[in-house]
Amino acid sequence: MSAGIRNASLDSINNPRQPFGFPAGTVRGFLSLLICAFFWMVLLWPSDAVAKPLLGHFFMLAMVLMAFASSPAAHSGNRDQSFTPWLMRMLFVGGSVAVVAYTLVKDPAQFSQRLTPDVNEFRDWWGTFLAVTAGGFAFGLFIRFAFGRDNPIFLTLRAWLSVVAMVMLALELALFVAFMSSETKPDTFMRFWQAFEVTAVAAYFGTRS
Repeated sequence: MSAGIRNASLDSINNPRQPFGFPAGTVRGFLSLLICAFFWMVLLWPSDAVAKPLLGHFFMLAMVLMAFASSPAAHSGNRDQSFTPWLMRMLFVGGSVAVVAYTLVKDPAQFSQRLTPDVNEFRDWWGTFLAVTAGGFAFGLFIRFAFGRDNPIFLTLRAWLSVVAMVMLALELALFVAFMSSETKPDTFMRFWQAFEVTAVAAYFGTRS
């Protein structure tokens, strides 16, 4: 039996190359939803509070958009027929369109203000976030080439990177809600949190490129 026939007969759910046995694209879709959910939360936050997006999320959003545009599955003849990845894409696109449309209609000025990064954060941290984005992505590419796509060590590292990235993104949403309701804003802590978070997300996307 040829390699092509073997690959064709292997469904994505039982494919060990996919993290946790999920259909191809599910983990990236979930990460994309978590990244986008932060922007949704900022845009939908009550207007009596000052809500600003964290700078690191712009770098992660850029990786999400690049992944959508350059997904290996999109350029190959083997398209995943599983419903879950398509559901993730529909939620990502549909949710983003709905939130943007709602906030634009409600208050265009607030929409623009809330999608503008903090000037001080941009001045002090853009270089750091650019470096960890490039470094994390390069690390993901390196371990993929060093071990090979089917190596058990590589598959384990990739799965752990996805776990770390998802946990940090989910916790950050909770931290954002907690800190928005608090008078103290641990800005320095959140900047370092973002740096590690962006590194993990970039490394995972690097392993999937």
